[in-house]
Amino acid sequence: MKKLFLNITISPDLYLKNPESSEVGKKIISKSIVLIDELGFEGFTFKKLAKEISSTESTIYRYFENKHILLLYLTCWYWSWVEYKLVFGMINISSPEERLKIALNILTKPITEDESFFHINEVLLHQIIVNESTKVIYTKEVDNENEKGYYTVYKQIVNRLSDLIKEINPDYKYPHMLVSSTIDGALHQKYFVDHFPSLIDNSQSKDCVSSFYNDLVLNAIK
Repeated sequence: MKKLFLNITISPDLYLKNPESSEVGKKIISKSIVLIDELGFEGFTFKKLAKEISSTESTIYRYFENKHILLLYLTCWYWSWVEYKLVFGMINISSPEERLKIALNILTKPITEDESFFHINEVLLHQIIVNESTKVIYTKEVDNENEKGYYTVYKQIVNRLSDLIKEINPDYKYPHMLVSSTIDGALHQKYFVDHFPSLIDNSQSKDCVSSFYNDLVLNAIK
């Protein structure tokens, strides 16, 4: 299938040069996803990335200030992509209950590669979010980065689903807490599936995490 060329916009504060503006930049993004997934964030370096793309560290530094910012860029790209899927997944669906179910499935079901973005492997990127995303927010710089708007898209997703919950049940008191707990909890449970399967009920089912959070959210807001 031929891939479409859609664009996801990321805050320009997250890069020195837009990686989407050149083939080298796209290769930096593509190969960094592969390497971070393979080596882990601690083992990943710009030196190793430069070797992988047959370039130099100085070239990579022209795009990103450091590897933390690169991981933050990838995280923002992932959540922007999720929001794009939410918008298109719920379009023309009038029932708020059905829109919520669609949204929960998008957020909790296993990821498949998106044919719309030829240089991004969304399956590997999702695995990075599962394994490494806490390293983005659990830092001393998180408040400063939040003020700069780096987490805006994630918060938009939480607000989008919170509004749906309030539409279904205006009396439910904790929509934002329920949604953020569902999003983050689903990531943690997927990590447990891979590394602590004894903590997962029916871990052999590929949809066990999604089934759990659908039950949790839909029963909570009754």
